[in-house]
Amino acid sequence: MRLGKLSAVLLFCLCSIPRAQAGATLFLGEPYGYGGALVGAGHSAVYLSDVCATSPVMLHRCGPGETGIVLSRYRSIAGYDWIAIPLVPYLYAVEKQEDIPLFADKKLVAFLRDRYRRNHLESLVPDLPDGETPDGDWYELIGASYIRTIYTFEIETSTEQDAKLIRTLNERPNRHRWNLVAANCADFVRQIINSYYPHSVHRSTIGDLGMTTPKQLARTLSQYSRRHPELQTSTFVIPQVPGTIPRSKRVRGALECVFRGHWHFNPGKNALILDSNHQLVAPLTSADRRLVQDQLEELLRAASSAAADIDKRQWMSLHAAAQPIFDVFGGPALQVRVGGEVMSVGIARSNILNFPAGYEFAAHLVKARLREELKSAAARKTARADVESDLVLLQQLLAPPTGLASTAGFAPPSSDAIH
Repeated sequence: MRLGKLSAVLLFCLCSIPRAQAGATLFLGEPYGYGGALVGAGHSAVYLSDVCATSPVMLHRCGPGETGIVLSRYRSIAGYDWIAIPLVPYLYAVEKQEDIPLFADKKLVAFLRDRYRRNHLESLVPDLPDGETPDGDWYELIGASYIRTIYTFEIETSTEQDAKLIRTLNERPNRHRWNLVAANCADFVRQIINSYYPHSVHRSTIGDLGMTTPKQLARTLSQYSRRHPELQTSTFVIPQVPGTIPRSKRVRGALECVFRGHWHFNPGKNALILDSNHQLVAPLTSADRRLVQDQLEELLRAASSAAADIDKRQWMSLHAAAQPIFDVFGGPALQVRVGGEVMSVGIARSNILNFPAGYEFAAHLVKARLREELKSAAARKTARADVESDLVLLQQLLAPPTGLASTAGFAPPSSDAIH
């Protein structure tokens, strides 16, 4: 399978390796929640690897060390038509890839989003008069990978094409245009991609009743890429972060939403998975899944001889009551109360092994992550490398070597805690 250039671009963005040529990448996000199950059309955005943002509504050519932005049209955020967000915050609501949580719930995601809003989006989405977090759709700007799986379709761009788009968007009035039928998020992405390659993506008059849908954009861009093999292209899946947030739904076109049919285009077919090390790897096969499940059960049986202070039901209760905080390095963590004691637990790969007092709680968190990854519906969107890494991490938490880490490094709760 031809990986193309997007892998190099995203690896640069997330791991700071040298970047290849620029690209425009269609993000096809699965629908989520009750509305997602009912409508099923999902969401469209476009990632531009060589276009960056002076502010969320003013663009410039990326300089050294800058990693591009995600552009999308939103319904009602500060009166703007489009808003630009850097790639990692758009996906995970954190600024560094090593701070992506291993397991997420609604409380943690709201906490991460609000911290990013206060630090970077206050001019667009200010606090309420009493200092509280405002309601509204602004949450859609950041943390997309907590609520949906995203399929990516990339096509290369040139410096001249990027410069033209920057001029166009900076000079054109950026005023609210959103309309479900004629100017939705997919219409905006269609205009962006067609500005690079005219007529490369288009509506389906019959299949989508004349509307532009995210799935139709992905289908037509895939067709255009096949007709133009001279262009470097690639596609892969950015999986939804494991956690207690409901999993996103299968994306559909307009008529598919009505008739629940199974149309031919599958956006994830034969696609590689972006794993937690930001490498492109194959998803779990059925055989892989069975093998990893056996390895997990064997590991848990071997560890069961040691008496545990926290059982599964108690852990779920403690996890639901835990308060999100940041450690002194800015990594996400939880403050957990067990009896009369309060302990801090790292929840990202960068800090989960740093605090032995929280190892038992952290082991339950990694087990919960593995259980989610190994569900049959999730396995085809899960990288084998991730579950293998999680098994190693769980083993470290269940039987940590003496003196592995210190207990220092967590800041007390502050005004950044969830209101």
